[in-house]
Parts: sequence; structure tokens; C-alpha cells
Amino acid sequence: MPSRLQVSLLVSVLLSALASAQITVNTFEGIDAAAFTGAQLGVDPNGAVGTRQYLEWTNPVYQGFDKVTGAAVYPKPISGDTPWRSNNMPDCYGTSGNVEVLFDHLASRWIIGRRQGAGNYFYCIAVSNTDDLTSPSFKWFTYELALNPVLGQNNNNPPHTYFPDYPKIGTWADGYYVTIDLENPDNGYNEVGVVACAFDRTTMLTGGTMRAPQCFRTPNPPNPKGLYFAHSLEPADIEGVTAPPVGAPEYFISLENPAPKQSTANFLNGWTFQVNWTDPSSSKFVGPVKIPVNPYTQGCFAISNPANTICVPEPSSATTGVKIDSVADRLMQRLAYRRYTGTHPYQSWLVSHAVQVGSGPLSNTGIRFYEYRDTGGGRTGTISYNDQFYRFMPSIAQDKLANMAVGYSVSSSTEHPSIAASYLNLQNKSLPAEISLWSGLADEENSYHWGVYSSMTVDPVDDCTFWYVNEYFDTNQTGSEVNWQTRISNFKMPTCN
Repeated sequence: MPSRLQVSLLVSVLLSALASAQITVNTFEGIDAAAFTGAQLGVDPNGAVGTRQYLEWTNPVYQGFDKVTGAAVYPKPISGDTPWRSNNMPDCYGTSGNVEVLFDHLASRWIIGRRQGAGNYFYCIAVSNTDDLTSPSFKWFTYELALNPVLGQNNNNPPHTYFPDYPKIGTWADGYYVTIDLENPDNGYNEVGVVACAFDRTTMLTGGTMRAPQCFRTPNPPNPKGLYFAHSLEPADIEGVTAPPVGAPEYFISLENPAPKQSTANFLNGWTFQVNWTDPSSSKFVGPVKIPVNPYTQGCFAISNPANTICVPEPSSATTGVKIDSVADRLMQRLAYRRYTGTHPYQSWLVSHAVQVGSGPLSNTGIRFYEYRDTGGGRTGTISYNDQFYRFMPSIAQDKLANMAVGYSVSSSTEHPSIAASYLNLQNKSLPAEISLWSGLADEENSYHWGVYSSMTVDPVDDCTFWYVNEYFDTNQTGSEVNWQTRISNFKMPTCN
């Protein structure tokens, strides 16, 4: 990995690409812990590019950025519960994490989805009334769902509500779809099931009173003493401006963690959600359906400790003993959906996760990606360059010409955690090539928590430019310090205009 390029706020870096072509990477500083009060060790950086700005979230705040200059939209990062406070919705007050920011490409609106509460839980969604964060008329339409009746309870005496963890949200033509993991607080927060809900997107875009969300739980009821291996469903999220076929259900995919005393798995899990807003009793959530894939061992996996996902080294690990969490027991956001039209039309779904590519437990990790097409012939592969680096925390997307880009963190015993991406073309079967987006100068020495996602999205204006956000450090984070930084980068393939 090349060392840090010492540059100002906005930089342009020419990097070698496909043979004689060149890729220009533009990058500017995102939200940093030093920019606000109350920064947490858990960063969870994610965001989305819109028609006019980039909107980023880090726990527990958000900030907009001008796409051209990188200048911040707001004088300082905005408290994450601001949309709901502005509409007097106290159930959604607070600064809990597990937040995702999306841009609804079909409607040109911003979406924020977040879990809130302690004991009594809520899922809160904010939908903007315009695509321009700087518009004088800008406001958020806000909504909430009381989760406790949906989550259910274990069979303890007294019973306790399952904890809602790792919520995910995706945009679809007939709804905003949310998935939530169910964890048993009385059994080490083991995964015991999932919930999938559909929200009334059509009404929410107008600021009207939404129809009641429709939710399904699987298994139903959960086994409070069991372990659900298919947790953390990723809902499909639309890229581009071509909607799915009329009446198409929403799609979900999850990893299958290895069975007890096994180190590999060879399938993913698929679901469909067919919502009926007129007759909710006719709505159907179907799955899981096994999707065969090449065998994989999830990153940082060991049979002796199958719940562990921590093994990524930093240069300081030899002295501190601290390693980074790869979060490799699940697929990473997003499940990117795109519909191609023309002479050879097809629908494409793209998703990624971290897998073991070295020899033996806890060895080097790489990025596995899967493309599924409704016509067959999708592509899968593993991104690894036969070096000492651990690649983890991926997020993936594709442009209008089926160029795929996946961003991720990179670290090793000699390389500070840094930010990189790989790209290829899904149609012509090109080999992946890697580019450096930003090089870290320091380590996270006081925590294993390296967010639980990053974010790759495609610019809705040209449908070509990839935008990626992730975290890094300029100064070692030690003791009780919280000094993480984030970087927002964008680039596009020379063939896409």
C-alpha cells in the first residue's frame, strides 16, 4: 500500500488502472471525532451520495458535504435525533447507533433509519422532502415503529424482550424494507432470529400518515437457547433510476455461519417479501432458500471459538494485544440491486463479506463478492492479492455499465489501518485491480471495534461515480481517547460517462 499523500482538503490522485487507462480519485475529510462532543469508540461510518450533496453518518451525528468542494453543509455535525426532535417524536430521542443513511434513487430523497430505546425499543425513519440539504424549505418527514410487540420475549421468569441489533434498511419501489437481528439478552446476546418489516414508502414520501408497517419474524417463535446461523439479512437497495418490474417482491440475502464443529459453509440464504398494502393478510415473507456458493470460511473464524470475529492485526498489536473486529460473521451492507434494460435485459444483485484467504484459523482475510442475475450467469469471486494484508469491512456497488467497485479497510502487522478499493467489470469478466483511497498513519489501540459497516454508493447524476466512506487514524487512539477520522472518496471507471 502506498504511504499517505500529504495534501489539502480536496485532492486528486492519478493511479494506474486498466492497462493504459487512469483512474482519478478525489477525496476529502468526512466527520472526525474532534468535530463534536460525545464521539464514541463505535464509529459505524456510512453514507450516501445524492444529486447535490453527500450525507454521512458516524455515531451519533450526521453531516452533509458539497460534492464538488467537500465543504461541510452544517457548521458542525448534527445530533442524530434532530429530525425526530423537530417533529416532537420523543420515542426517537437519543443517540443510539446502528444507523444507516440511504439516497432513494427513484424519488431523489434522503433516508435515515435508526434503532432507538432501552427496554422499550423503536425503529425510527426520516425521509427528506427534497434532495437538497441546503434548501430553505428542507425538512424531514419522520416515522416510528414500536418494536417490542414485533421482537417478542424469551421464556425466562420474568421474560425479557429480545434485543434488536444490527438493523438494515433498503429502498424498493413499494416500500422501505428493514431487517433486525433478535438477540437473547439472557444468553450472551446470542442470535436467535430475525425480523423483516415493510414500511409504506409511497405515503412516507408525501409526509402523510403511513399505513401500519407489516412485519414477519423467523423463526417464529425463536428458540431462546438456540443459535440462528442465518442472521443479519441484507435487504436489496436500488441503484440507478430503473425500478424493478411492477409487482416484484423485495429480496434479502444472509450469510450461513458454519455448523457446529465445522469451519466452512457452502451456501447463502435467500428470502422474498411480497407486501400487499390493500390486504395485509395476503403479504408473504418466504425463506430461507439455500443459494449454493463456493465454500468459504468467514474471516477470523476458528472452530475452537466460533463466535469470534476479531483477528485483524495493526502494527501496535504486538505490544498492545489489541486486534480489530472483522465483523465477518455476516454479509456487509448493501445488497445492491440494479436493473439493466436494452437488448439483453437482466436484474442484478451484488453483495460482499470478509472471508479467510490465508492458511489456518485467524489468518489473512479477503473480500468475497457474489453477483446474482435473474437470467443466470452472475459472477462471484474472492479479492486477495497474495500479500500479508487483511482486507475487511467491505461495501459494494456497480455502475450503469456493470463496473463493480468494493471498498474496504486494509491492515496488517506492518500497515496501519487504511482505506482501499478494488474494481472490475462484471460483464467482460475482467480481473480485479486495487487502488489506495487513503493511508492511515496510526492505530486504534484501545478498542477492537472498527465500526460494523462502511458504505459504497453510486452517484445518481452520472450513474458512474462511486463514493465510499470509511474510517482511519492519524494519531494512535489510546487510553480513554476517541480521535478517529473518516475519509470520503470518489472515483469512476474511464469507460463510464
